[in-house]
Amino acid sequence: MSMTDPIADLLCRIHNAHTAKHDRMEFPTSNVKLEICRILTEQGYIEGFERVEDDEPVKKSARVFLKYNHEGQPAIRKLKRISKPGRRVYCSTEDLKPVLNGLGIGIISTSVGLLTDQEAREKRVGGEVLCEVW
Repeated sequence: MSMTDPIADLLCRIHNAHTAKHDRMEFPTSNVKLEICRILTEQGYIEGFERVEDDEPVKKSARVFLKYNHEGQPAIRKLKRISKPGRRVYCSTEDLKPVLNGLGIGIISTSVGLLTDQEAREKRVGGEVLCEVW
């Protein structure tokens, strides 16, 4: 069965795992999903991630280790998919605004790879706005 929006599936799985208070979750992997996890790790929204070795080479998966504060609240309060398969959203450098006045991050797909909105503004590149996290 093919998936229409694999990035939205990843974001939904992370949200559902946080809601159920899991400490980790697994998902089918791709290069874009791994880059999103790398950005979330660098920005402190998740503890980390790792690829899961499986006997079947067709089933590639990865594991995300979720992060909570000392009160048990998730580090990620909201995951919002911006650009969707039915409506792509592109922004130039001038149009990239900080998410929640800098309290969150936007993940942008650019010609130099996946970047946060701040990195895209610093490198002066625009691209497709994949999602916002805060």
